[in-house]
Amino acid sequence: MSLAVELKGVSFAYPGGPPVLKGVDLAIRTGEFVTIAGLLFGEPADRVGDRYRIGYLAQRARLGIDAPATVSEVVAAGRVARRGLLKPFGREDRAAIAAAIGRVGLEERASTPVQRLSGGQQQRAYIAKALAGEPELLVLDEPTAGVDVDAQEAFGAFLGELHEALGVTILYVSHEFGAVERFVERVVLVRGGIVFDGSPAALPAHWHDPSHVHL
Repeated sequence: MSLAVELKGVSFAYPGGPPVLKGVDLAIRTGEFVTIAGLLFGEPADRVGDRYRIGYLAQRARLGIDAPATVSEVVAAGRVARRGLLKPFGREDRAAIAAAIGRVGLEERASTPVQRLSGGQQQRAYIAKALAGEPELLVLDEPTAGVDVDAQEAFGAFLGELHEALGVTILYVSHEFGAVERFVERVVLVRGGIVFDGSPAALPAHWHDPSHVHL
């Protein structure tokens, strides 16, 4: 099976600090839903030619939600990576934008400024932006930071449905993974190196998130 992400011997340290990562090897297969750059689609991360193949959702604190742009305008910006900055949108582009908005259930909010949406709706709007480019890999960076447990659970269920419907590779990077534990295929825990890589069912009890109890 083809790989969406491959890391080989990755090490990292902040200037003047101890190593945070040391000699990390990791391979993520196409279509997997994994919670936790390396090589993406067989190319170094800084030389990936088709950037639209990667959809990225930044941490909520960095989403810039004070911008007056509407949901449609925000989602349309996600189509630029595939279409190109100077090319006008065609019928296919407009259909992809509408489909992305519909996929996250914001059809009735398409003309609403993003700043007027609830926190959960803002997350979905930016997911739609990432989906508008029809990516093969969806990367989410701490998507539930500052969100209460109920909202995390709802977001986790939404991602599970999205993965099942689209089959897109999802890399969920967060310290809080309990909300997606029922839906991911692999949990990768990193502490200097990889200390666990396997099915959520095999995760040792002391590493489970106590705020998310799934009976």
